[in-house]
Amino acid sequence: MSEDLSKLQTSRMNKLQRKLRSEVGKAIGDYNMIEEGDRVMCCLSGGKDSYAMLDILLNLQQRAPIKFEIVAVNLDQKQPGFPEEVLPAYLDTLNVPYHILEKDTYSVVREKIPEGQKTCSLCSRLRRGTLYGFAQKIGATKIALGHHRDDIIETLFLNMFFAGKQKAMPPKLLSDDGANVVIRPLAYSREKDIAEYAELKSFPIIPCNLCGSQENLKRAEVKDMLNLWDEHHPGRIESIFTAMQNTSPSQGVDREQFDFVSLQRDADAPLKGDVAESDLPAFDFVDVANNGHIDLDAAAKSHSENKIDIVSTYTP
Repeated sequence: MSEDLSKLQTSRMNKLQRKLRSEVGKAIGDYNMIEEGDRVMCCLSGGKDSYAMLDILLNLQQRAPIKFEIVAVNLDQKQPGFPEEVLPAYLDTLNVPYHILEKDTYSVVREKIPEGQKTCSLCSRLRRGTLYGFAQKIGATKIALGHHRDDIIETLFLNMFFAGKQKAMPPKLLSDDGANVVIRPLAYSREKDIAEYAELKSFPIIPCNLCGSQENLKRAEVKDMLNLWDEHHPGRIESIFTAMQNTSPSQGVDREQFDFVSLQRDADAPLKGDVAESDLPAFDFVDVANNGHIDLDAAAKSHSENKIDIVSTYTP
């Protein structure tokens, strides 16, 4: 029985790996995340997402038509009880270059943030600054982070609900100072697939006690909302992500993204509506000199050469 179960688990793990590899490969291609000769600094937190990202990138490295380097980097933030031996032991089995940076940001966060308030923002800022600087030190041309599609969608709703911004996590980002390019290879992958893959691969997960133990975080609220949608309305999450890739600034209300102020009508434009020309009745023969009703159907019949069967030609 256990042997059969192991075969099933291996089969499932291989299927998930192929799926994740395909999604990561497509994301890399769509956003030109990794190029010939890149040195990719793969940031490891000890969580399921970064483990999966490193695993899939190493797999792709062996198959990709281009050559690129991978350097794994972890920032030990000196959280009490952090098992500092876990990541080195795991990385040694992969034969991948790695660095463990030690910087006590935990004490800084605890000193600056009052008890009971969320620490995520400051913790992330301190971590980001250290990693960005080290990337330049080792000559990394790309910094890979383990955010997945669910993270991206959650961030969109977090900003909409609590910050009044329509903003998410881009799959590829240039840092504010222009010195670093950040990539998110898991941008097309679902968290539930990553979680299952991590369990099947038995990655040595390290929990984040600094922020993970905080309850009632806004992100958790949004995650619960999205999980409920995913359960009761299959396909909605996929539709949201597709919508994020198909924005139309002219159909929105953001004056910074589209120049509404300068919009002017074209006085020389022909008399037709905002639909396909073949679907229009002709307006040039309609009498608008007097007040009252205008029967367009009757007018069209009296000018048969201009008649258009809108009903039969209409395409929703």
